[in-house]
Parts: sequence; C-alpha cells; structure tokens
Amino acid sequence: MTKNIFTLSWHIWMVIVLMMISNGAFAAECPTDIKAVTSKDKNIPMEVLVYRVKPLTKCELDVEAQAWFLLLKEKVAEISNAHVAAIYKMEEIENAKQVEAALRDAAEKKDNSDRAEATKADKKAKAASLAAAEAEQKSTQDASLQRVIKTARIKAKNEGVSISVADKTEAGREKVRTALIKYAADLVEERKLLIDRFEIILNELVAKGGKKDEYAAYITATSSIKIDVADASATWIAVSSWLTSTEGGLRWALNIIQFIVIMILSYLLSIVAGRLVKKVFVNSKNFSVLLLDFLQLGARRIVLLIGLFIGLSALEINIGPVLAIVGAAGFVVAFALQGSLSNFASGILTLIYRPFDIGDMIRVAGTLGEVETMNLLSTQLRTPDNQLVIVPNNAVWADVIVNVTGITQRRVDLVFGIGYSDDIDKAQKILEEIVSTHEFVLKSPEPIVKLHELADSSVNFICRPWVKPAHYWDVYWDVTREVKRRFDSEGVSIPFPQQDVHLYREIVEKVGDK
Repeated sequence: MTKNIFTLSWHIWMVIVLMMISNGAFAAECPTDIKAVTSKDKNIPMEVLVYRVKPLTKCELDVEAQAWFLLLKEKVAEISNAHVAAIYKMEEIENAKQVEAALRDAAEKKDNSDRAEATKADKKAKAASLAAAEAEQKSTQDASLQRVIKTARIKAKNEGVSISVADKTEAGREKVRTALIKYAADLVEERKLLIDRFEIILNELVAKGGKKDEYAAYITATSSIKIDVADASATWIAVSSWLTSTEGGLRWALNIIQFIVIMILSYLLSIVAGRLVKKVFVNSKNFSVLLLDFLQLGARRIVLLIGLFIGLSALEINIGPVLAIVGAAGFVVAFALQGSLSNFASGILTLIYRPFDIGDMIRVAGTLGEVETMNLLSTQLRTPDNQLVIVPNNAVWADVIVNVTGITQRRVDLVFGIGYSDDIDKAQKILEEIVSTHEFVLKSPEPIVKLHELADSSVNFICRPWVKPAHYWDVYWDVTREVKRRFDSEGVSIPFPQQDVHLYREIVEKVGDK
C-alpha cells in the first residue's frame, strides 16, 4: 500500500515538473555578459540596422533595446533642458525689461522732486533687479542647462551668429534664447532619427517573442511636439526650423509627394488593369457583360486599394493597425448591414450563374423591364413605358426570373375566332398566307395554324409563328391587323359572344275555375 502511494506521488511530481517546463518555468535565463553592439553608432543606416538585428536572439535584442532606450532618454533630456533654458532666458529678458522700466520711473520721479514716489520707484527697481538676478541664477547654477546653452552658442556661431557670454543686454539674451529654440528643433530631428532606429530594434524584438509595450509608450509620450502659441517668436522659430529640417517638413513634404505620385500611378495602373481584364475575357462565352463589368471594376479597385496601402506606408503610417481597424469596422458594418450583405451575396450568385445580361428584357419581382445596369446590391431596369425601377438583388435572386430576350427565338401565340357558319378551310388558308408572307416570321421552326376549339360563340384557330425576340411585337400587331383586314374583305366573320334566350308560355289554371 505504501509503495503504491509513493509511486502515485512520484508520478504526480513528474507531471507537475513537466507542466512547469512546458510553461517555461525552468527556461534558461539570459546571460549577463551580453553587450549592445548596434547602439555604438547612433547614425547607423537603417537598411544596415535591419540586417544587423536579424541574427540576434531575444536576449540580445533586450539588451539592444535597453541601450537604444537610454540613448533616446538622453536625447529627450537634452530637448527638455533646451526648452527649460529658453524659458529661463525669457524670464531674464522680461525681468530686465521690468528693471529698466522701474529705473526710468524712479529717475522721472526724482526729476519732479517727488521724493516719496521716487523712493517707491527705487524699491520697485531693486525688487525687479533681485528677481532678474534670481532668474539668471536658475540657468547658471544648473550644470546641464549650462551645457545646453554652451552647445547652442557653438551651433549659432557655426551658423554665423556670434553670441558673447558677457553680453547681458536684451538683444544678447534674445540671441541666446533664439539659439536655444533652434537647438531644441535640431534635437527633435535627432530624436526622430533615434526613434526610427529604436523601432527597428523593437519590431525585431516582438517578432522573436519579446515585448515592447513600455518602450512604445515612452516613445509615444516623448515624441509629441508642444508649441506655445502665446509666444509668437518662439512659435515661428520652431515651425520654421521644423519646416526646413530634413527629418521634419522636408521629410513630410517628400512623403506627401511620394503618396501623391503613388496614388496617380495606382489610378493609371487601375485603368490598365481594367482594360487588360476586359481584353482577356471579352471574347469568352463563359462571361456575361455583367460579370465582365464586375471583374473589370474589381480589378481596378484592387489595384487602387493596393496603391492606397503603399501610399500610407510612404507616409510612414503603420498599416498593421489600419488593417486591424478596417477588420473590426468591417465586422461591425457586416452585423449592421445584414440586408445589404444578403443583396451582395445574391449579386455574386447572379453574376456567376448569369440568368440575364445587360440589355435583356426580364420579368422579376413583378416588374417587366430591360436590364440597364447591375451592381452588387441592386439591379436597374427600364420598363417599356420608360420607368426606372431599381430592384434589390435579394428580391431578384429569391424570385422567379423570366428572361424574355435571353433566347434567339420566340413564339407568338395568337387566337382568332370565326363564326360557325364560315368556311374553316378558307379561314385556315388566309391565316397561313398571312404568317408565311410576313418578313419577320421565321421559316424554321415552321409556323403552326390549326383549328383549336369549338367555343361557345366561335370556332377558334391558333396561330403560332416563330420570330426573333426583337420582332415579337411587330409580328403580333401586324398579323392581328392583317387578319382583321383579310377576314373583312373575304367575308369571314369574327363573332362576338352571344346568347340565345328561349321564352316558353305556360297556362296555369286556377283551382276555383274548375
């Protein structure tokens, strides 16, 4: 008994161990001596970086992602310091203006011998001077801000703008502030380059089983551009710097041009694709005009759709989420438009089985008309009295379809009656001559003229000539007219319904008269 319990316990532990191994509980940890290699060159070409990361494992890509993250974080810190330094420099400029205004006010009061007001003005000037000194200390005491200011001065000097460190005038401070704003715009461009390369690392990491959620959230949170519209000069400097930067306005201008060119080429290619489909299938007997139009339009739309996705890629839009949104939206739309989807399915079946084509005269859903156009949702008919009727495809496919002109021959069914006293041989000969001499009556199949029935008021002949569908009504009207004319001229009567009434007189004797 004890042995069985021990064996059972051992089996249970083995199952648990195997489950933990299958769940990765004992998966090997990443080595600690892995070092990043791709981040050594921050300006590595993106095409090269794509191939550099292909052989790397998930553990190595984790290290690479962390290294690029630190580079991005450092660049974001530089951008933030440049903006902070520009804000402090703006405070210095505003405080310096307040000091000058207070000093002028004090001097005016002294000239007017108003000692009390002059004293107040002096105190105000001293307070403004103290605030200016404190504002200047904010940037001078922060080593990171001083490095940013120094770098901004050097870049401005390289661009031909000389900024003296000792220049404490308003114009000098404004030069430093402008240099800081431009430097921040340059850093934003560099940040974009880092993000582009960082995303290559992250995409490869995800492809090999890693996660990028935290990194992606950091990129999203730090890649936005904030502009203080209240500061017109700073706004203009930031916008102009972005417009002229290779990673800003120029890059997007090139992307937009590429998008427009791609869409134009896609439109032209869609026309070529439509014509090619028409040329390939136009002589095929297995394709109706409706199906041919559908294939031609479908080919054009597919080419345009592919061009649209390529154009979105040129605009640096990730089409993966776009496709996911389209799929989700398609599910919602499909659920909301079930009736339309039923029409769509019926339209597809109609195109495949081809019960009618463009130009056919059909009777469907209680309507007789010529098929003008058809799409995947409805069929458009033109009635003989020139009414336009649009029938949903679901009603077309679910109903009996009578194709009047979808055949090469059609029989005209006519019935003519003569009187009981008329010569039936003469009447049959007249009818045979009329149908045989008509230009639109076909010789094969031969027309049928037979005595059909002895009706209440007439002896009825059937007259059934065969014609082409286009000549149906011409033959119908011509034969009817000619029969009336010949019967009248040759003395054959055409009776009308009549009844004979017989009256019987009966004498009834009264009982009292007997």
